[in-house]
Amino acid sequence: MTLSSVPFQLVLYVTARYFVLYFLCTLGLIIYKSQVLSYPRECLAQDLGLLLLLAALEGTRLFLGVKGNLMETEGYVVANLALTGTTILLSVYFLTWQSYVLRADVIINAALLMAYATGGVLAFIAVARFTSVNS
Repeated sequence: MTLSSVPFQLVLYVTARYFVLYFLCTLGLIIYKSQVLSYPRECLAQDLGLLLLLAALEGTRLFLGVKGNLMETEGYVVANLALTGTTILLSVYFLTWQSYVLRADVIINAALLMAYATGGVLAFIAVARFTSVNS
């Protein structure tokens, strides 16, 4: 009996593709803001560091989600859920707390948060399916 979730796998795939676009757009926006606006140097370094941290966590989150879903093990998917919470916090930082927030920041972060919410719900359902069969 196959328990892996096709919708969860599809959301992970789409999120992986979207995150590449998100990363490049956010990096471009940070560069744009640093050139056009009076961007404090320490905030620039902080924003770039957090963007790189978000990219590393996103790669790990996607790997754990795909591996957990395909292997049908709840441990990896639970780790994916934990990292989803962390990446949501970082996305909220880029949505509200960075030095300058442009309309483009709001749009791309809203789409990313929607993907995280959808993936989180589907991951929770997948964990419930995996644990109900293993019990």
